[in-house]
Amino acid sequence: MSPAGFRLEVHEALSSTSDEVIRLAEAGGPDGIAILARQQTAGRGTKGRAWQGPSGNLHLSVLLRPDEPMRLAPQWSFLAAVALADALLPFLPAPSLLTLKWPNDLMLGGAKAAGILAETGTDGAGNLAWVCLGIGVNLAQAPEVPGRTTASLAGLGIVPPAPEAFAADLLTALDRRRAERRVDGFGPILAAWLARGPVAGAPLAIRRQGAEIAGRFAGLAEDGRLLLDTGGRVEAFASGEVA
Repeated sequence: MSPAGFRLEVHEALSSTSDEVIRLAEAGGPDGIAILARQQTAGRGTKGRAWQGPSGNLHLSVLLRPDEPMRLAPQWSFLAAVALADALLPFLPAPSLLTLKWPNDLMLGGAKAAGILAETGTDGAGNLAWVCLGIGVNLAQAPEVPGRTTASLAGLGIVPPAPEAFAADLLTALDRRRAERRVDGFGPILAAWLARGPVAGAPLAIRRQGAEIAGRFAGLAEDGRLLLDTGGRVEAFASGEVA
């Protein structure tokens, strides 16, 4: 049964749940379509990286139609990360196991356990017409990611939920967080992300345009840009990859 506001469709296998959602978005599909594949054969992550999709893990993409200015699009990645943390926390023996890594990773015990890819489309006036939130979570298995350590719920000794059951929990959390944003704005979402993000002042380095910039975490700007104290000044980054 789909949570209120969503229609969950379950497929045995798809090449990419996000490709299917984007196809539906461009064909005029309504807000709230959620596509789950029990197995995903050609998933993708940030910067076009492949995201493995074995059975037992979550491969879910959701279509939202916020009807708002395009400049607000980055907020949806943070909202999805916070909702994902909401859904995962009840399964963990210690909340401290879960942290969020800018801009789109969820970590368990310091290792990557989930990723979020937000893709968008515009209308004729250049406004945000749709958002596709592609969410992959290592529930049962932790596939290898080059250069990264990975984790799964099962690998931590936790009996993982079935992907369909966890998808329902996640959609409920998404609905609750977007209702909160609609009433109270982005501030509470940002605060919830920061509560799971790096400690203020923690050493941090960001890779962008072939260079690495080191500094200390100074929070997030109101629009979600990463703030890095590089010694003498605080710089804001809209893109890049935290080392």
